Amino acid sequence: MTDLPITDGSVTVDRGSRIRRTLSLTVSDPKFLPWAELDPLAVYGQRLVVSRGIRFAGGQVESVPLGTFRINEPSGDTLYGPVTLTGHSSECHIIDDKFLVPTSTRGYTTCVTAMEYLIRQTLPDAVIVNATAGSRNPSCAIATWNTGADRWDAVQQIALAMQAEIYVDALDRFVIADIPDPVTAPIVWDIAEGEGGTLMSASRSMSRTAVYNAVVASGENTASGSAPVSAVVYDTNPLSPTRWGGPFGRVPKYISSALWTTVGACQAAATYALAEATARNVQLSISAIPNAALEAGDCVRVSHTGHKEKAIVQSLTVPLTAEGSSSLTLRGGKEEAA
Repeated sequence: MTDLPITDGSVTVDRGSRIRRTLSLTVSDPKFLPWAELDPLAVYGQRLVVSRGIRFAGGQVESVPLGTFRINEPSGDTLYGPVTLTGHSSECHIIDDKFLVPTSTRGYTTCVTAMEYLIRQTLPDAVIVNATAGSRNPSCAIATWNTGADRWDAVQQIALAMQAEIYVDALDRFVIADIPDPVTAPIVWDIAEGEGGTLMSASRSMSRTAVYNAVVASGENTASGSAPVSAVVYDTNPLSPTRWGGPFGRVPKYISSALWTTVGACQAAATYALAEATARNVQLSISAIPNAALEAGDCVRVSHTGHKEKAIVQSLTVPLTAEGSSSLTLRGGKEEAA
């Protein structure tokens, strides 16, 4: 069915959440409150495909997809409504499907094929896209997960082993992508204050939390029979405000994975993690005119109060009404010349 009578709702996209896309929806007509298992808004596998766009004066519609969501928890007054519900993107299927038996990457020699194997055990028709630079697909160490272990956690561990992240996008695809860097990432949207701009309000905060100047990476893998390995990488840039031994102090971060079986793998993981660990924890929270095409992880430029700053979109909320504004949380800002 199409064109539910929506009175309110939003889609939230969050890089920090295991389920990247969540839906909150209000449907005005109480007849849509589910009573039976096959009703359109019931919770037995029913899904909603959500988009937002523009309806032009001539009737033409131009829209952008916001995601495909499995319906959770519809409820409402049986006589007067409205019906409210939530929904999750397709990571939820992988999270729910805990391992029924001990499961290993043995026989799947590269990271991408190992992730494909784990995902398609749950969703055989899943579309999996390797969007890393050069479509990287390094070798994958043998790792084993016990009965009852979290399947999505295993998939994310493999992505981390190849210095990448994995998430479900607006087209319901599982995307393997490089972790974004505001220094090198292309700018996809300029958000500016003033006439003709899209910025409505902004607030800014700075914190030491989650800022580190050394990374200790370790790996211990009994399945491969290899000895425990580790490596340490320090921020040694003499011009860095977080340099090891400088006024910032000594703040190490510890990471580990059974998929790092050599000192070189630990060294590469620690080096990769250090770039994000030393990034300024400057959080910019803004309200802007909605841009439904944005993805968490995109790089934007914000121009306000005489400053221009590139930053990564950590999370955003897109309203499903014509009147609403978007809220965005931006991280890892890098100031540009105004």
